[in-house]
Amino acid sequence: MKKVDFDNGSITKNIVQTALPMLVAQVISLLYSIVDRIYIGRIEGCGTQALGAIGLCFPIVILIGGFTNMFGLGGAPLFSIALGKNDRKKARDVLNTSFRLEIITGAVLMLVCELFAPQILSLFGAAADELAFSVPYIRIYLTGTIFTMIATGMNPYINAQGYATVGMKSVLVGAVSNIILDPIFIFKLGMGVSGAAAATVISQFLSMLFVLRFLLGEKNEFRIVFKRPFTLPYAKEIISLGLSPFVMQCTNSLVSVVCNSVLMKTGGALYVSVMTIISSVRQILDTPILAIAEGASPTISYNYGAQRPKKVQSAITIMAAAGILYTCVMWMAIERFPLLFIKIFSDDATLQQLALRPLHLYFFAFVFQAFQYSGQTVFKALNKKKQAIFFSLFRKVIMVVPLTYLLSYTFAMGTDGVFAAEPISNVIGGLACFTTMAATVIPELKRLSLS
Repeated sequence: MKKVDFDNGSITKNIVQTALPMLVAQVISLLYSIVDRIYIGRIEGCGTQALGAIGLCFPIVILIGGFTNMFGLGGAPLFSIALGKNDRKKARDVLNTSFRLEIITGAVLMLVCELFAPQILSLFGAAADELAFSVPYIRIYLTGTIFTMIATGMNPYINAQGYATVGMKSVLVGAVSNIILDPIFIFKLGMGVSGAAAATVISQFLSMLFVLRFLLGEKNEFRIVFKRPFTLPYAKEIISLGLSPFVMQCTNSLVSVVCNSVLMKTGGALYVSVMTIISSVRQILDTPILAIAEGASPTISYNYGAQRPKKVQSAITIMAAAGILYTCVMWMAIERFPLLFIKIFSDDATLQQLALRPLHLYFFAFVFQAFQYSGQTVFKALNKKKQAIFFSLFRKVIMVVPLTYLLSYTFAMGTDGVFAAEPISNVIGGLACFTTMAATVIPELKRLSLS
C-alpha cells in the first residue's frame, strides 16, 4: 500500500496524492444516490412522481450523513494533529472512540427513524401520494444506517494515515455493487423504489466490510481494538470539532425541508421534482471541490501539529486557488449546457423545460462556494471550533431559510424565490467565511513562523 508522506515532499504533491483518490472516492460515493435517482426517474408511468417523493427523504439521509461526519470529519483532524505531534496513543484513542460513536449513534438513528418514518415524512411535506413511494424507500434504506456510518465515517482516518487509495477502493466496492444491483432490483425484480433502497443497503454493507478489513488488519498501525476503553474526553473533543460538519449537514436538511415546503405551496409537487434534480446536480458539482478541500485537510492539520506554519499557508493557498478555478469552469458549463445536466435525471420533456430557469438561478454565484469550503475547511483542520460552527450556521440558517420565505412570499417571487436564495447566500456567506479565515488564521501562521 502506497502511503502519502506528510513529512516530506512538496505541499502540492501531498495534496494531489490525497485529493485525487478522494476525488475518485467521492465521485464513486456520489453514484450511490445519483444512480438511484437516474433509475427512479425512469420508472415507467411514475418516474417523475417517484423522483419527487424520494427527494422528500433527503432530509433524513442528510441527517444520517451529519452524524457520520460529526465523528469522522470531527475526529480526523484531531487524529492528524496527534500524528504531527507524534502522539500515537492519542491518535489510536481518537480513532477507536470515533468508531464506537458511529455504531452507537447509528443504532439509535435507525430505531427512531424506522418507528416514526411516516410522521417525519409528513412533517417534511409528503402527502398520501408521495408517502406511498417515500415510506418503503426510507424504511429499507435505514436498515443500512450502521453500515453507512462505519463505511463513510471511518474513511477519513484511513486518508489521514496517508492511505487515500485504500479509502478510494472501499468506496469503489460499494458503488460498483450499487450500479450492478440497482437495475436488477428496480426493474428485473420489479421492486421499484424499494429495490433502489435494497441495492444501496447491500452495497453499503460491502463497503463497510472493506473498511473494517483494513482497520482490523494486523499490518495497520492504528487498528480498531474492541477491548480498548471508550475515552470520554476524546469523545467530547470529537463531537465539539465535529459540530461544524454536523451543523452544515443538518442545516442542509433544514433547508431541504423549507424549500420543499415552499415549493409545494407555490408551485406544486412538480417543483419538488425540479428541486430533486437541481440538488442532484449540486451534489455532482460539489464533489470535486469537496475532494480538494478534504484532500488538503490532512496536510493542513498534520503540518499545523508539526509546527510548520509556512507549509500550512501554502496548503491553504493551493486549496483556495484550485477551488476557485474549478467553480468558475463549472458555472460556465451550466450556463452553456444546462439541459445536459438536467437530462441525466429525467427524460420528461416538460420537467426538463421547467427546470431550466431554476437551474440558472440556483447556480448563478456558484464560484463563491469555493470561498465557503476553503474557509470552513481551514477552521475545521486547525481545530477552531467556534468559527467552524458559526459559519456552518450563518450561510444556511441565518441566510437561506429566511431568504427563501422573504423572496417567495414578501417579494412575491414564488418558486423563483426558493432558487434565488442560494446564490445570494453564497456571495455573502462565502465571502464572510473566507475573509474571516484570512484575517485570523494567516496572521497567526505568520506569528508562528517568526517564533
